[in-house]
Amino acid sequence: QVRLVESGGGLVQAGGSLRLSCAASGRFSSINAMGWYRQVPGKQRELVARLALGHSPDYADSVKGRFTISRDDAKNTVTLQMNSLNPEDTAVYFCNLWTIDADYWGQGTQVTVSS
Repeated sequence: QVRLVESGGGLVQAGGSLRLSCAASGRFSSINAMGWYRQVPGKQRELVARLALGHSPDYADSVKGRFTISRDDAKNTVTLQMNSLNPEDTAVYFCNLWTIDADYWGQGTQVTVSS
């Protein structure tokens, strides 16, 4: 069974920083990419950042220059460093593991940015 365990969410003031981490465990096929998505009530889940092996990271326009994604392939972890947070970044953030034959999701971690 594949598990994605997220950590690092919480409450922060505008302008602050948070670091999200996700560790994948279990048996899974070759990884296409790992990344982070977010969702607010009433809206679709949206890509925040994604990193595929051998490729440059993909970022949502709204987070470019503020967020940085990184992976440790030896540990199957992905990290999202979020700086200069603003209230519009408030959402539940989900870790995603995309393999050659499946798509896996974490349980989500809440990020709340107060103004």
